[in-house]
Amino acid sequence: MSDVLTFTKHGIYCPAGDFYIDPHEPVPRALITHAHADHAREGMGAYLATASSAPVMRHRLGDISIDTVNYGEARQIGDASVSFHPAGHVPGSAQIRVEVAGQVWVASGDYKTVDDGLSEPFVPVKCHAFITETTFGLPIFRWTPQDILADQINTWWAKNAAEGRFSILSAYALGKAQRLMRAVNTDIGPILTHAAIENTNDVLRAQGTALPQTARITPDLNVDDYRGGLILATPSAMAGTWARRFGPAATAFASGWMALRGVRRRRGMERGFVMSDHADWDGLNTAIAATGAEKICVTHGYTDQFQRWLTGQGYDAHIVPTDYGGDDA
Repeated sequence: MSDVLTFTKHGIYCPAGDFYIDPHEPVPRALITHAHADHAREGMGAYLATASSAPVMRHRLGDISIDTVNYGEARQIGDASVSFHPAGHVPGSAQIRVEVAGQVWVASGDYKTVDDGLSEPFVPVKCHAFITETTFGLPIFRWTPQDILADQINTWWAKNAAEGRFSILSAYALGKAQRLMRAVNTDIGPILTHAAIENTNDVLRAQGTALPQTARITPDLNVDDYRGGLILATPSAMAGTWARRFGPAATAFASGWMALRGVRRRRGMERGFVMSDHADWDGLNTAIAATGAEKICVTHGYTDQFQRWLTGQGYDAHIVPTDYGGDDA
């Protein structure tokens, strides 16, 4: 099998099309799987992404040269035919299919197989070789079903509200924060958001994404008017003085890492909810099997363990070094 995609210091490279996928460093042409900062970086000569991912990329990266495609739309770049297919990770996220001389490779970017009701649902893509993330590539990582997760969060929030305390829940600004605000019961109280999350909300609402009413947290906001509310904050905001203005508050972190004992304690949170925008162990295995690929390249995460597992299952599995951060890195 010839290598349609190769792995360089700049990132995943397609010689036949002379482009990179989610490059780590500035390159002339970059195809971007999604708008998270470890995959969509500044400084590229030209970007290609899905139409639904581009607005957040422009919000984050500024005045960039970006072209867009719809899901499933084929684009010829040099001697390579490329298309983008839903990854289910966050709104606009995509797997990138690259075909050269009849050989098909797919770069997954980040993905999850469970439909979260917010992102475009994951679609398996048949290929000869599949480049897959393994952020949570251990059997211990199995996600809480969404209905149970929503009930856990609502119960926690309602208890805190009844005690007159804020509930501060930490989550990524793109994807996870919006999933949470759509999952919770807004009858319990108001939802307040960190500016980074609300800025992303503004972009998504402008694209037609339905989100509940939220209040942007600003320096002059009278927090007493929202006592008992749910505060959605970025992980970085929890480490500084930003959260102290809300007084004694209940704190929680929504992350796949909450499946590991000790992580919540090290984060300094009272509560952890097992939730991720990445595939869990079952999702990874299901997605890989659905591709029909014989060659699997594993990257960022539990690569050693997952590569050994795949080899034992009969796959031609390889570890590929990349510079991606994964979930709540």
